[in-house]
Amino acid sequence: MLRNMLYAGSAALVGLSHVVLDEVHYLADRARGGVWEEVIIQLPEHVGVIALSATVSNAEEFGDWLQSVRGDTDIVVSERRPVPLWQHILTDETLYDLFFDDDQSVVNPELLDLARRDAHDERLSSKGRQGSGAGRSARRRQRFASRHEPDRLDEIHRLESEGLLPAIVFVFSRSGCDAAVTQVVRAGIRLNDEAERHEVLRIVQERCAGVPGEDLAVLRFAEFEEALARGVAAHHAGMLPVFKEVVEELFTLGLVKVVFATETLALGINMPARSVVLERLVKFNGEHHVAISAGEFTQLTGRAGRRGIDIEGHAVVAWHAGLDPQALGGLASTRTYPLNSSFRPSYNMAVNLLGRTARDRARSLLETSFAQFQADRSVQGLAQEVRRCERSMAEQERGMNCHLGDFTEYSAIRRRLSDIESGAAKAVSHARRAEVAASLRDLEVGDVVALRSRRGRNAVSAVVIDADMAPMSEPRPQVLTADREVRRLVAGDLSAPVARIGTLSVPKGFRWRDAASRRVLSQRLRESIGSHDHTRIALSGGAPAGVDSAISDLRSAMRQHPCHGCADREDHARHAERYWRLHREAEGLRRRIDARSSSIARTFDRVCALLADLEYLEGDSINASGRVLARLYSESDLLLAQLVTTGALENLDPKELAAVLSALVFESRQREAPREAPKIPAGRTGAALAAMAREWAQIESREREVGLTFAREPDASFAMVAWLWADGRSLDRVLRDSELTPGDFVRTMRQLVDLLGQIAALGIDPISQVAADAVRKCRRGVVSMAEV
Repeated sequence: MLRNMLYAGSAALVGLSHVVLDEVHYLADRARGGVWEEVIIQLPEHVGVIALSATVSNAEEFGDWLQSVRGDTDIVVSERRPVPLWQHILTDETLYDLFFDDDQSVVNPELLDLARRDAHDERLSSKGRQGSGAGRSARRRQRFASRHEPDRLDEIHRLESEGLLPAIVFVFSRSGCDAAVTQVVRAGIRLNDEAERHEVLRIVQERCAGVPGEDLAVLRFAEFEEALARGVAAHHAGMLPVFKEVVEELFTLGLVKVVFATETLALGINMPARSVVLERLVKFNGEHHVAISAGEFTQLTGRAGRRGIDIEGHAVVAWHAGLDPQALGGLASTRTYPLNSSFRPSYNMAVNLLGRTARDRARSLLETSFAQFQADRSVQGLAQEVRRCERSMAEQERGMNCHLGDFTEYSAIRRRLSDIESGAAKAVSHARRAEVAASLRDLEVGDVVALRSRRGRNAVSAVVIDADMAPMSEPRPQVLTADREVRRLVAGDLSAPVARIGTLSVPKGFRWRDAASRRVLSQRLRESIGSHDHTRIALSGGAPAGVDSAISDLRSAMRQHPCHGCADREDHARHAERYWRLHREAEGLRRRIDARSSSIARTFDRVCALLADLEYLEGDSINASGRVLARLYSESDLLLAQLVTTGALENLDPKELAAVLSALVFESRQREAPREAPKIPAGRTGAALAAMAREWAQIESREREVGLTFAREPDASFAMVAWLWADGRSLDRVLRDSELTPGDFVRTMRQLVDLLGQIAALGIDPISQVAADAVRKCRRGVVSMAEV
């Protein structure tokens, strides 16, 4: 908001004296960090900046940058925590102190002994499984369970008996949080007395009075209310915003004693507790399970200890298989989590800067960013690495000295030959991948195909159950194999084009998640292929034209070179190999130095070049289209501007416009997971989404040409949901056929309403009037509640 006010020259900023940037480590956030830097750079000189964070170890570096862009800067670093924090590990029987001493330098020996006993038990368990005759895959699925791992219900009783409530228990999974609350409620645990229970019910009814009655069932309000009355709650991004706000209020009042939460609770929410519990030290980042970092551990456990209420806070890690107390001690005592800038010029930023100042001034302004400041400092270290490589290269050159001739020249021929041979192999691979993609694009539902994965020697047969003709994605047809496996085919996973060997009728509305349906269709598939020989698929493609001749010429030149007959040739070659490896390393370092020197300004130049190519700039000034782009604040700002200025969104009604633009705000949580093609509303929506996909492809192609990677591929998975909501359907109807949680739905709808509002504010009719109508249709019920 402040960034937009600065660009608009808002009168509300007159008299502004200070800006407080709490949790300033958000500068590292890919989505929001750049906006924070824009604010710091562009605030008037007289405005003071106060930046706060508990998780920045390079405060001096950040302070040096602030000094360079804002003037006199004081850096205040405090190592003393207002409320002392004690680290513990909870087992099935005991709450151990993690550290043996008060200065937290020595890990408790009892815990190290416990870890050794666990490791011994796991080895014995592994031997027992191997001797049982179970298959390897079955053994892999079995997870060793430590006998010292605490039961969740005992965990709560222990926290209560130790006086460590209220507590936040981090689970790192939305479904895990909900399941934990259900488990506690079903166990009959009550942490509130009758007076507290009645007060909770009063507050819940009052705060949730605006939720439409017909939506309460789909929101599972009765279960939510009963858990709160018992003093237990979940807190995660999948919840309705008003529900999360109620949980936060009741927890702050001490009326909720235990909250099972994902890590989003630790970000920007003032909800301290007496203790914080981590059930695991691993979380899912959307692609893989990864260990939490020291900065994340500090951010999470930093919620423990309420200033003015508690004399100390407690961070508790639940014992689990594989827990290493020594590693945990290092995690808990680490204070190194540097702040690294995520700033880069965007299309919207470029036109706004050029609308206010000359290009040279805009360029200079961007070079004052923290990102460029850090890049310039890193160049010094890279230059030292280049000098180290050059010294080592000189040593290797001495070992390459050959009495028969110039071995450097000879080794260059050998190196060139190796590069061309490996390049030819890559060219064949790329050509084959293109063929595979083309074969996937031609598939239709019911096609029986033979396919071979990169890991398999023989082909397998399958039937296409979804051709994946959605306009937003590359061909990724879904197939059912003869072994009943459902797979999404991706060009990179196949070693050869798929071969169509027949057709098979697939029932309309085939339910691939249903085991019985899969069994019947796979049986029909096996019967249809019969004795068809599909075990082999020929590989196609060869080396590009001219490559074989070049390889032959280089081999001839190598054999004719004087050094080829040297008795010490291979010894010289070993030195040459090291020389060229160091040469490549030095060249790479020099490219990194060149890339980092004025890197932000060069990115700005590329952005401007692309904008000029798309006619948003005339010279160094913005035109009418540029002024439209300047008022669109979105991760897909350029794509949206293209759709508006080219008329691609014309002739859509409000429901269709909402459905189409939802593709610019929605992003599936697991984009690579196999999923059905998104449902698209009937009418003009599909054509508009197809136009959007073509426009995105053109922008993405032009970005590649100039070395940019901004464009995010639109995701049409929310289109039907947006259309139904804009059509006035109930929340129950909208979410019925969707895997969306109420929280995800409301958050996405709010982003969509904001985007529609931006188009309405452009004043470009008829599209702006249609967008305004869409805002009115979408801003209702739980969506309008979230905006209060």
